[in-house]
Amino acid sequence: MSDKVGCTHCHLEFNKSVMIVDGEHYFCCKGCQGVYHLLKDQGLDNFYDKVGDTALTPPTQQYEDSANFDSPAFYDKFVTVNSDGFSEVSLIIEGIHCAACVWLNEKALHKMEGVISADINYTNNKAKIVWADDVLKLSSIIDMIRAIGYNAFPYDASLQEVRANKERKEYYLRMAVAIFSTMNVMWIAVAQYAGYFTGITQDVKTILNIAEGVLATPVLFYSGWIFFRGAYYGMKTKVVNMDILVATGATLTYLYSIYITMFELGEAYFDSVTMIITFVLIGKFLEILSKKSVADTLDIMSNHIPSSIKVVEEGKIVSKNINNVKVFDIIAVSSGERVALDGEVVSGEGSFDESNLTGESEPIYKQNGDKIISGTISIDADIKYKATKDFAHSTLSNLVSLLEGAMSNKPRIQQLANTLSEYFSGAILLFAFVTFIVWRLWPHSFETSFMVGISVIVIACPCALALATPVATLVGLGIASKRGILFKQAAQLETMAKANTLVLDKTGTITQGKPKVVKEHIYGEFDKSFLYSLVQSSKHPIARGVGEFIYEKDLEHFELNAVKQIPALGISAEYKGEKLIGGNIKLMQNEGLLSHDISYGGEKGEYSEFYFAYEGTVVAKYELFDTPREDSKESIKAIKAQGIEVIMLTGDHKKSAMKVAQDVGIDIVESELTPEDKSSYIEALHKEGKVVVMAGDGVNDILALASSDIGIAMGNGSDIAIDVSDVVLLHDSLRNLSDAFRISKRTYSMIKQNLMISLLYNAITIPLAMAGYIIPLIAAISMSFSSLLVVGNSMRIRFGFKDKLKG
Repeated sequence: MSDKVGCTHCHLEFNKSVMIVDGEHYFCCKGCQGVYHLLKDQGLDNFYDKVGDTALTPPTQQYEDSANFDSPAFYDKFVTVNSDGFSEVSLIIEGIHCAACVWLNEKALHKMEGVISADINYTNNKAKIVWADDVLKLSSIIDMIRAIGYNAFPYDASLQEVRANKERKEYYLRMAVAIFSTMNVMWIAVAQYAGYFTGITQDVKTILNIAEGVLATPVLFYSGWIFFRGAYYGMKTKVVNMDILVATGATLTYLYSIYITMFELGEAYFDSVTMIITFVLIGKFLEILSKKSVADTLDIMSNHIPSSIKVVEEGKIVSKNINNVKVFDIIAVSSGERVALDGEVVSGEGSFDESNLTGESEPIYKQNGDKIISGTISIDADIKYKATKDFAHSTLSNLVSLLEGAMSNKPRIQQLANTLSEYFSGAILLFAFVTFIVWRLWPHSFETSFMVGISVIVIACPCALALATPVATLVGLGIASKRGILFKQAAQLETMAKANTLVLDKTGTITQGKPKVVKEHIYGEFDKSFLYSLVQSSKHPIARGVGEFIYEKDLEHFELNAVKQIPALGISAEYKGEKLIGGNIKLMQNEGLLSHDISYGGEKGEYSEFYFAYEGTVVAKYELFDTPREDSKESIKAIKAQGIEVIMLTGDHKKSAMKVAQDVGIDIVESELTPEDKSSYIEALHKEGKVVVMAGDGVNDILALASSDIGIAMGNGSDIAIDVSDVVLLHDSLRNLSDAFRISKRTYSMIKQNLMISLLYNAITIPLAMAGYIIPLIAAISMSFSSLLVVGNSMRIRFGFKDKLKG
């Protein structure tokens, strides 16, 4: 009997113990309780009759009070506990508008005692926070975020587009004011400059300066408000950020211009004020659009997840929120619909499009007993299937989580850029002050010295430096995910770019993973139903190949006991006291069924061997051959062309391994290895100073995957291999593995280029500004141009890669 009850307002289900009891009603929070009573008091409670059982989004006002984040209902819905016993939550942080904001929030959170990690996704402002709940309450974390000028709400994917549109609308309005005022200021500036050469009285000049000041005021204090807000909280937390430089440069220029206008002392620079704010604001807006473009991959994948699905209950089809569907529920899928959860077909048949996940272009026919994957599309099938995973553990949900996690994580090279940015802004303020003093003592007028100092501040805003790594990283991750390559952490792009050795498993990685029996040897009488039952208990491709070969309709399937998978050797089980053993020659020798110096039935050939023993006797041997993937030879050649050494490690015998290696062009082969042998081999490569990438798909590969610098799992591999790997290839293609190397190397190269561009830009422009060759107006344009240059350079990663992910 479930202890969960539905909230009277939003219908979301929680444990009864965490609900607010109000008479016969249950509420998940005070927000829902308040809305319910408001509707009832106004005579609008028939609203609930109209919405039926449809789950509603709880009112966001309930999260204005940070104490609500500590409520049991909030924890039950949004907080999870990881394997280390720490609490995890995903939050949306509002108010982030640049990489420096991300850095500030992460730095402030990491300073809190009890916070284990805090990673913020620059593309959608999603923060993943891990903390010790017995040391620190979540409400304290929220209070810290709000104290530094930002706001936090629980992550809700359905509201992300609304928030993104709200942010873009805010920038549109601020830019509209800035651009309108700047255009009119420039017309006035044209009149002033014309008067400078043709003669203009001070009275007229003062009138024109006042007009410019009136137009510059809303630009500074409305359009530029986001910079003042960021500067305030930066100073509050004792961090000199980019906003301080923009706000300082624009404000000092504005105050100086007012001073000049009031006392009619010379040239005012209101036009520079509007230009500084306008160009930086436009640069920020283009940066937002760039982030949106990069995050489109994530949006596409997220949009594949329907909010509700059709569930069969007591013979009737009802609509349920995807989060309320449980394992073993029966789900109905009609032609043209997308599969929401992983499951197994129980009735009906038809074709499914799996190309967006597996890369398989041909429709896949599914019938009773076949597995279907979340995110795939029914082409012509009207089926019912049994859910085998809930939404939180479904394939598509996990892929979205992997991509979000990768975008939140940062490469080591970005840590260097962040460290440079941390001290850069403070150094620039010092340079500007020293420049002003030197020019004043040179001697020059106060006005000239002042404007030169402001130019130094404006031109050196570290936008390009802050953007150098994250934008390139996000572009690289976006391209990879569209090609079915999922990096679990962005830092792995950097590691893979430095790799010089690739270790490949044979079966299922280089080969198709579908060995077919080419020879059958029978040495005694036995019921093939026993063999069929044994191989059906294994997921290994060799066992599956044997099962397909011996399958007959009248074969009986026995329920076996003590089933044991033996990595790299085979499988054993018991049936009514009799032991069944199936596997390679090593397993038979270990069981004492074969001599160690002979192969049962003859010498080893170029085929894989599977022996079956029943009642203590080897009764059959099957020889199988697994043909290489069509793209294996071409892909391995492409990988070698990138300067990477390719090695094949396999548990298969030498002749079979050498046959496959020769077919695909691999020179270094190690055969008949146990999982421990593979791991030891990789450790030996590490001692030689090599950076190793390992690709495999089976349980016998998990030690090697864990031992390598980068572990890559093929998408059709075992769940545990995918869990321990660093990169997942959804399309099960070595061509994708080649692309993964190309993308990582190109991304890392662009990151280094971006850092070089930003550092070179500052190395050239700061001395020019200090020498007085750049006025604030040109400084603002130049600074914005450097940011756009870095963003544009990052987009070059796309060249040569055609996106393959379907929308």
